[in-house]
Amino acid sequence: MAPRTNGGATGSALVTLARKHVGERYVLGALAPKDNGNWKGPWDCAEFFSWVVFQTSGILYGCNRDFGDPATADAYTGFCDRDARTLGEVISLDAAARTPGAAVLRVPQPGAIGHVVFSDGTGGTIEAHSSADGVISSRLAGRRWDMGVLVPGIKYTQRAVVPVTEPSTVVYRLMTPMMTGPVVRRIQQALKAAGFNPGAIDGEFGPHTQAAVVAFQLSNGLVGDGEVGELTASALGVAL
Repeated sequence: MAPRTNGGATGSALVTLARKHVGERYVLGALAPKDNGNWKGPWDCAEFFSWVVFQTSGILYGCNRDFGDPATADAYTGFCDRDARTLGEVISLDAAARTPGAAVLRVPQPGAIGHVVFSDGTGGTIEAHSSADGVISSRLAGRRWDMGVLVPGIKYTQRAVVPVTEPSTVVYRLMTPMMTGPVVRRIQQALKAAGFNPGAIDGEFGPHTQAAVVAFQLSNGLVGDGEVGELTASALGVAL
């Protein structure tokens, strides 16, 4: 299947194509040839996003090279962040939630990976989630996000307002200044007990703790974003 390049690509078409791949396999770092319409995975989140965009519109976006051979263009959430700020239109999470095909991005921190999903326009997502789950339909609510994004060259429409709630608990992650306190200490203790060295058990969420979180997440089929929200905390056995 050749990508469409007639200028008629829509956000709804992104959602339609993405949904056809729910249930397929996730492999972190897998390369999806953007010009292969028969590709069925494996995917990671950025490769899935960029492949669907290219197949629907003929646009390379979120890749190391947005001009060149689509078969070898390497997608990464950091490149999605770059393109969002230089090429795309950054929108609010609320706007993205009611816009079919809008991207919603968690920006990668140094030493970790981010995450990018498609909004379905009703508060849901289609995303290549993790090695444990593969490509899934999920929800935006209760998860931490940095921005919504519209890809230039794609026509979007907005639906009715969709309320998107913030995470019900604090999401612990690497920040400046560092997050500190007894919960961070419990996270560190749980990581060490699980065999992932967080450095000093000092109650400070620093680079060593983040690295241990990423290693734990990837070993347990979770998104390796280095952030401890409800899913990662539950896997660690830590109450937030």
